[in-house]
Amino acid sequence: MSETITTDAVIIGAGPCGLFAVFELGLLDIKAHVIDILDRPGGQCAELYPEKPIYDIPALPIVTGQELTARLLDQSKPFHPEYHFNQMVTELKKRDSGFEIKTDGGLVFHSKVVVVAAGGGSFQPKKPPIPGIDAYEGTSVFYSVKKIDSLSGKDVLIVGGGDSALDWTLNLQPVAKSLTLLHRRDDFRAAPDSVRKMRELVAGGNMQFKLGQVTGLKGEAGVLSAATVKGNDGAIFDIACNAMLPFFGLTMKLGPVADWGLNLHENLIPVDTAMFQSSEPGIFAIGDINTYPGKLKLILSGFHEAALMAQQAFHIKNPGERLLFQYTTSSSSLQKKLGVA
Repeated sequence: MSETITTDAVIIGAGPCGLFAVFELGLLDIKAHVIDILDRPGGQCAELYPEKPIYDIPALPIVTGQELTARLLDQSKPFHPEYHFNQMVTELKKRDSGFEIKTDGGLVFHSKVVVVAAGGGSFQPKKPPIPGIDAYEGTSVFYSVKKIDSLSGKDVLIVGGGDSALDWTLNLQPVAKSLTLLHRRDDFRAAPDSVRKMRELVAGGNMQFKLGQVTGLKGEAGVLSAATVKGNDGAIFDIACNAMLPFFGLTMKLGPVADWGLNLHENLIPVDTAMFQSSEPGIFAIGDINTYPGKLKLILSGFHEAALMAQQAFHIKNPGERLLFQYTTSSSSLQKKLGVA
């Protein structure tokens, strides 16, 4: 049985950009409901790297994905957003009074504004072509790290040569019993500083770096005991491990967004840079899901996009009304809303 909800704005995606959009809309008295396919807020930050440090959030020199999510949730609390998790938007239709949004959980929203903050869509890890790997997934083979402590004291094998592989090498080395990084070549697609730090750990005998590719796995009942590797010189050898993290990148699937009648460019939503509106008035796109000249896929860029989006959303909700925008530092009415007056 379906439930119908009428609101000012529906935000699709509860990642950092979607959560900050709640705050920016709330400042302008725009009530928001947030829908996400995951079972909790945070999006990619919570799902892929909840404990991985993020370094480029203004005024926060180091913050984890989970901590950033918690701070954004606290920031938006004064505006009483409502969250709907484990829900996928399956249908979006234009109505005379705005839009109708349906989810696979039976919810129907009537909203004047839709904000697509869905990142790159649905993220799925690229699985390495290793026979029998399915039997170890979730018990000994992991494509993301939800809790660093879960790998404490383990013999960890990390496979890959990108930023994720190098970042987790540096973050897990202090807690793992042993750590080996395996890559098919002695050349990396990662930050030079991370590569330098990894090489220093190897030189100091604190971890191992091997060249080659995993060709098989050994173990019983989903518990790894070793990975069989073919070295670059053709030699076959085993690396003892009871946890393996393959970082071969992610596949992004746009999902139902592709069926919403929006103009798309390479599975992204083109927007203008004045209000970050899509080809359909009233539907906005912020964060990694959008594209425009000079686009940078940074969280802080998405925050800027959310602020400008909210200005146009105000005019859609309140046609003909003048927006007297005030700074939160000088407006007593805004301070009252935030509970700091």
